[in-house]
This record gives sequence, C-alpha cells and structure tokens, in this order.
Amino acid sequence: MSSRPRGSSFVIYLIILFAMVFLAYSFYSQRSQSVLEKPLTDVAALVNDGQVTSIRIEGDALRLELIDGSNVISYKGPESTAIEQLVALGVTQDALTSVKIENVHPPDWAALLSAGGSILLVIAMFVGGYLLLRQFQGANNQAISFGKSRARMYTGDQPSVTFDDVAGVEEAKSDLQEVVEFLMEPEKFVQLGARIPKGVLLVGAPGTGKTLLAKAVSGEAGVPFFSISGSEFVEMFVGVGASRVRDLFEQAKRHSPCIVFLDEIDAVGRHRGAGLGGSHDEREQTLNQILVEMDGFDTDTNVIIMAATNRPDILDPALLRPGRFDRRVILDRPDLKGREEIFKVHVRGKPIDDDVDLNILAKSTPGFVGADIENMVNEAAILSARRNKTTITMAEFSESIERVIAGPERKSRVISNEEKRITAYHEAGHAIVAHVLPKCDPVHKVSIVSRGMAAGYTISLPEEDRRLITKAKFKDDLAFALGGRAAEELVFDDITTGASNDLERVTELARAMVTRYGMSDRLGPMTFGQKEELVFLGKEIGEQRDYSETVAQEIDEEVRKIVHGAHQTARDTLVQHMEQLHRVAERLIEIETLDADAFNALMDGDSKDGPDHTPENPPSLSDVGPKATKPVTDHPQTSLDLPPAPAPA
Repeated sequence: MSSRPRGSSFVIYLIILFAMVFLAYSFYSQRSQSVLEKPLTDVAALVNDGQVTSIRIEGDALRLELIDGSNVISYKGPESTAIEQLVALGVTQDALTSVKIENVHPPDWAALLSAGGSILLVIAMFVGGYLLLRQFQGANNQAISFGKSRARMYTGDQPSVTFDDVAGVEEAKSDLQEVVEFLMEPEKFVQLGARIPKGVLLVGAPGTGKTLLAKAVSGEAGVPFFSISGSEFVEMFVGVGASRVRDLFEQAKRHSPCIVFLDEIDAVGRHRGAGLGGSHDEREQTLNQILVEMDGFDTDTNVIIMAATNRPDILDPALLRPGRFDRRVILDRPDLKGREEIFKVHVRGKPIDDDVDLNILAKSTPGFVGADIENMVNEAAILSARRNKTTITMAEFSESIERVIAGPERKSRVISNEEKRITAYHEAGHAIVAHVLPKCDPVHKVSIVSRGMAAGYTISLPEEDRRLITKAKFKDDLAFALGGRAAEELVFDDITTGASNDLERVTELARAMVTRYGMSDRLGPMTFGQKEELVFLGKEIGEQRDYSETVAQEIDEEVRKIVHGAHQTARDTLVQHMEQLHRVAERLIEIETLDADAFNALMDGDSKDGPDHTPENPPSLSDVGPKATKPVTDHPQTSLDLPPAPAPA
C-alpha cells in the first residue's frame, strides 16, 4: 500500500478523534447545566445543617455534593470570596471545617471549546467527508499497489534471534558465519577479489530450523531482514507475481546491506515446463523474474538471498547454478549431542526440576527435530501446570515424549476383559522378542493403556544414533514387529485383527529389502523398479516396472520368505521364553504399564516386581469370553526405520 492513502487515513482518524472530544465536552457541559441550581442563601442553610460534604469552587460557580449523593450548583457575587459570603449569610466556622472546600481554576481554553465546539465539529465532518471521497475516487489506483511486494521487513536494531538460539546444526552455523562476516565487513572479501555467494539455499527436513537459522543470520549481522513465502508471489491475476518480485528486489537494494529470505521456494521454483498449464503459466513467469533479478545483482549491493526448502530435487536447475544459489547448506536431523543442545535452548527460562537429565531425554528422542523437541517441552510444561506443580519434572517430560510418539492417553476407554488380555499378551510378545534378539533396540516401556488409536504400545529406543542399518538388524526388527501376532497364535491358538498395522509395516520393509537395498540372496545386489514422479505435483504417483513377470514372481517369493522367516523366529523365541511371556502379560493385566526396570526384572524372574503369575493352563479365546468383534487397535502408519515407533497392539 502506498504512503498517500495511509496518510489520508491517519488524518481522517485524527479528525474523528477531535470530533469525539468535542461531543464528549458538549455532553459534559449539558449534563453540568442540568444539575439543580439553588441560591446562595439555601446553600448557607445546607452547610449549617451539615448536609454538604464538599464544595468545589470554580470561579463564581459553587458545586456542592450533598450527603445523599446529589449535586447542587450555586453562584456567588463577584465582590468577595465564596467563604466570606457564606460567613456573611450566617455559616458558622464549625460548619465550614466539616466541609471539604476545593478551589479549582479551570483552563482558559475551556470557554473556547464550549463556544466553538459546534463550529469545529461541522468543519471536521466536511473535511473528513472530503478526504473519504478522494480516497474512494482513488480506489482504481489500488491496482498499482496490488503488484507491490508483501514481504515483511524486520529491522536488525533489536535482534530477537541469534546463533545462541539455534542448536544442533553447528556445521550449518559455521557456513552461515561467512555470510554474517560479509554483511558486516564486505571490504575484507572484496580486497582479495573474492566473489561473495549471491544466494544461500537451506535444505532440510521440516522442523530442522531453516527459518530460525535465517533469522539468526539477520540478528547476528544486525541488518534488515525481508521475509516472504514463495506462495505469496502467485495470484490469480497475470503478471502480479513477477511485479512483486521486482518490487521486493528494489526494496532490498534500497535497504542494503540486508537479507531477503524466500521461505518454501519450491512453491515457485519447480522445474519449468512441467506445469499443468503448459510452459507459460503464472508460476513460471514469477520464477523467470526471480532468475533475472538474482543474476543481475552486483557484488557491491550487499544483499544476500536466502531460501529454504525440503524438496531440493524438484527445483529448477537454473535456480541452483553458480551465480544464483551458490551455496547449499544442509540441515540434517540432530544427533544425540545436537538434541541435548536443543533441549538446553528450549528449557531456558523454564522452572526445571533437579531430577531432569537432558542427556537421558536426548537418548529417549531419536529422530526428533527441533520442532518436535520444542513441542515436547511445551507439552511437559502444560502437563506440569495441569497437575498444579511449580516445576517441570522428569515424569512430565517422559509423559510428553509418549504423547508425541503415540498420542494422548485414553484411560476412559472401556474395553472388555477379553480384549485387555489379548492386548497384554500381544504387547508382551513384542517386548520379549525385542529383549531376546540381539539386534533389536532395548525395551523402554510396555503398556496396554490406550493411546491415540492404539490399544497398547511397546517402545524400544536405541542406545546410540544409527545411520546405517544392517540386514541382521532388519531381520530382528521384522521378528519384533511380528512378536504380537506370534504370541496370539501360541497362547490363544487363534489370531485377531490387532496385528494389521504390524503386517503392513513388515511387508513394506521386506519388499524394500529386496527391491531397494539388494538384501536378497537369490536376486543379488540389484534394485528393481523406478519411481514415477510428477515434478509439478512434487509427489510420487507410482512405480515403473523395469523387470519381467518372472522376476516379479521371484521378488514376491523372496518377500514371502523373509516375512515367514521373521515370523518363525518370533515364534521360536516366544516358545523358548513362554514362562516370561505369561509372567509379563499377567503383570501387564494387573498394573497396565511396565517401565524398562520392571520389565527387565520380570524377564530375570525377580519376585520383588510381583508374584509369578504363570498359569498352569494357558488361556484360550474360549476361556476368556466370546470372540472379539472389533479390532484391538487401529494405529496410524509408522515405520520400522529410525526413529523407532511404538509397536501397536
């Protein structure tokens, strides 16, 4: 919006404010005139009778407040003071001392406001109407401002974010430190003939802190920061996006040195020629203008273009070539040390209890990004406030981790004894297989309390961050996922729908082992199938088969072989540890939740964690009641890959 309409609006608001003041004063004057008026002799009688609490003297006017709360006005003569005239009318000194007397000298302009209020009000109405009419007449000129940039500018005088507020991405901060040095000391680079990168592309998964890091660069350099989303360039009108790009870069040049941040640049920076509307749609015209403006920058403009995306694979190659986005900064998921540093940032200023160990919390949150950790800390603070605590304890942090992973608890959910027993044996099967097999992650918690859409869950957390996963690890994870189904088969001699999500994840992982990772002994180190993707949509729409029907049959056989082998491993493991299976399941039915220490004690046969509940005759579905008509769980889709997700019941 241009400055002229904004200034006119300010004048209109100012005139309306004056008009309201005049109206208020006029109303006050009229109200004052409606107060009961009495002669001075009656006032003297009221004072002597003790009916007056206060007298306010304003020139020749006397405003009295009576005991009953009413107000009276009277006027004295100009020849002497009000006190002298009241004494002359017989008011005693004792009566005067009991009355609060206040002399008020009204301002000189009060009479002017009272006299000229009506005239000024009429003038204000005429002037305001005239300006409003001019603004409405200039509405057609708003089309010019429609093509102006909508970027929000933040001055660097008082930075709200610095590098101290960003943790877990030390390499990225080191790369961007050069950008800060260029903005603060450009001569240092120019004297050596160095060409400063014109653009910096931040690439990372959602929540890794791309926008936060861009603001930190602006805060460290102390320069203006222009922020705009890629989707804000494109409108339904032709040419608006390109116009906004031109206006944005003009503003940046006027405020140099500065930073221009284009968030979610993949909204306008996708491959040209792949649009649904052909090669001349509005999005591509906007991208063309961005390419021209970036390539036309001089080295002495001191303007850095930063952009963020989580889909660098769909960006146009012309946008990534040297001379435009020269430098690419990768923001990966934080490791154990990085998560601990992120925790330190987000707990800063919060009342944390002494029992909170940030290192343990970092180990308990593998795969979490900065946004996940921030959400987890906020959930812990909300839980502490709900429980009327003054500090945030480790219990709230543990509960918030489970809320983020599996959802909130649903203790009010009513289930039958049959479903509770099935769920207990299902989760016990998961936990025992994970405990026994060497490549599975240690069991962190087992519960049959409903969370989210799951009737129960088993959480296993790795002891260290893992980047590479072996074939043996995959096989043990497959057996872990099938442990619940195997427990149902062995204990109840029947199966339920509770393992539906387990089977989906197992089948997906086994097929990936064969077709993507080359982990099939029969088919060898080869990949099968090519992903089909629409660049404009940014989404995979299917897989192109580059193999024959014979190979497809072999792939299916290998997938079936891997899944059946994992299922047999789970069954064999549970048969060898049937006593522990009954013990853990019965304990779950009794107390519903087992932490790592309690579970390990039960596996070791420690009697202090509860009596041995191993039944002489294992129960069957016919023993516990009629057949279940509803699935035990309907857990949302998760992956066996890191981060580990709770095994659904």
